[in-house]
Amino acid sequence: MNWSSKKVLVTGAGGFIGSHLTERLVELGANVSALVRYTSTGTWGWLDRSPHKDHINVILGDIRDQDAVLRLMDGIDIVFHLAALIGIPYSYHAPLSYVRTNIEGTVNILQSAMRCNVERIIQTSTSEVYGSARTVPISEDHPLQGQSPYSASKIGADKIAESFYLAFNLPVVVVRPFNTYGPRQSARAVIPTIVTQALRESAISLGNLEPTRDMNYVADTVEGFIKAAEAPNAVGQVINLGTGNEVSIGKLAETILAMMGKRLPVLSEDTRIRPQGSEVDRLCADNTKAREILGWEPKHTLEAGLQRTIEWLSENHEQYRSDIYVI
Repeated sequence: MNWSSKKVLVTGAGGFIGSHLTERLVELGANVSALVRYTSTGTWGWLDRSPHKDHINVILGDIRDQDAVLRLMDGIDIVFHLAALIGIPYSYHAPLSYVRTNIEGTVNILQSAMRCNVERIIQTSTSEVYGSARTVPISEDHPLQGQSPYSASKIGADKIAESFYLAFNLPVVVVRPFNTYGPRQSARAVIPTIVTQALRESAISLGNLEPTRDMNYVADTVEGFIKAAEAPNAVGQVINLGTGNEVSIGKLAETILAMMGKRLPVLSEDTRIRPQGSEVDRLCADNTKAREILGWEPKHTLEAGLQRTIEWLSENHEQYRSDIYVI
């Protein structure tokens, strides 16, 4: 694809994956508009620090505002829809917020894209929609299980996107990243939690140490999004982005501590454990479709990605609070 001829919109562009994706699109030569959620401080999230910020059209707004979404979609060729509420623990406390942002916000994006004749919409899913694995590795045909209000809202968003493809022939691709990690990730995620606690605390406090996750470095996830926009046969598909490898949370903590040269106890704290029936015990991707349809496969080993992440967090740990449980 000749990205220099494309006008692109990234929603959720100030966040973890969104900021990396926005920067990559600028590097490819795209004309990039970035929707960042409005706050009274006027912050652009991680884009405030981006070396590419002078080449990004940043728009402050909210995907729940239907009229605003329609205005910003005018003239856009490709939409990468990443804006969402993503914290699983907080979804137990505020489930309606997740419905309004993740489901209703996605409807606004889809309806506006249809009215503006957008060429392609990349809908961001999550491996959490699968719930605890019934079969491993997890293919896109695995049953969907809403084991948290967050995952249920993302199932709803995915199905709305699917319905617009089937009912209205809207060119939608659903990209389903497994556990993306890397620089800029929120303190709600396990790897920043481990690293920042290792830098400051006398012990590592986590939730359940037994579940396994498929950890995918952010640069690889971003390339999956790019290829989902480029691949001719991707429209109408749901595509996993994962490594096909899994690691337990406990083993992950041990690996990180060893890489940091730390010897600290790793503790399971009751307040950090998900409600009974809500914990996703095992996630491991079948990435066959990504390889066959997108020509995508991860390039970073877990150790290589962790090394880059540890280095970045070590330089930026003052932005994180390691002494409290961030939900």
